[in-house]
Amino acid sequence: MEPYVKHFIDASCGTLEFGNPAGNSLPTQLLNDLLFQFQQLKKHPEVKTIVLQSAGNRAFCGGASFSEMKSLKTAEEATAFFMGFARIINAIRTSDKFVVVRVQGKVVGGGVGLVAACDYAIAQESAQVKLSELSIGLGPYVIEPAVSRKIGTAAFAHLSLEAESWKSALWAEEKGMYNKVVATEEELNRQVKETAQRLSSYAPEAIKNLRALHWKNTDHWETLLPNNAKITANLLLNEATQIFLNSL
Repeated sequence: MEPYVKHFIDASCGTLEFGNPAGNSLPTQLLNDLLFQFQQLKKHPEVKTIVLQSAGNRAFCGGASFSEMKSLKTAEEATAFFMGFARIINAIRTSDKFVVVRVQGKVVGGGVGLVAACDYAIAQESAQVKLSELSIGLGPYVIEPAVSRKIGTAAFAHLSLEAESWKSALWAEEKGMYNKVVATEEELNRQVKETAQRLSSYAPEAIKNLRALHWKNTDHWETLLPNNAKITANLLLNEATQIFLNSL
């Protein structure tokens, strides 16, 4: 499988899918493609709900691409890379359509931020979560606002400090990151479809205004997330972080 992003539309539901044989991790090209195709669905007049999903039945998202991070040599390059996550989170934040995420497997780093930015998350029991950034000399700065908004600052601190430990899907549900956790892929697919259809049945103006209510007091993210991308970029270029990345 080559890395890809695709979208398709079924009545009032749009689906955005990404895939990468490297654990569904996200290099710049996939992040750019995700943003572009998400914007296409946002603009589609018939679409009321967008489902975000990834390929396969293993990891949902491996976070930022390690292979690309190892190739970044300047602050400008590194900032541009982490801005890929900032842009897609801000695009979801400012959408006037509900975004449902289907989480079939483990979620790491930037992938946790994508899940947290969505309105409704349905996960399988195998969908453990981890913020591994501290263990490689970084920090989850770009995604922190989305994750803290979803699960609270105490749970975010817990997750970010235990950078080498997986938290169960039930932990993520208890903290509010997941809305539902199901046992099987069949049940996951059914719940995602039913939820997307239900949310799509509501009046567009009601959807738009409820999302605005949910996302109140986040307009400053337009500058906050880019600033956090710069912080992360500088950490990436730190000597200790570079030594660790080059050892992988």
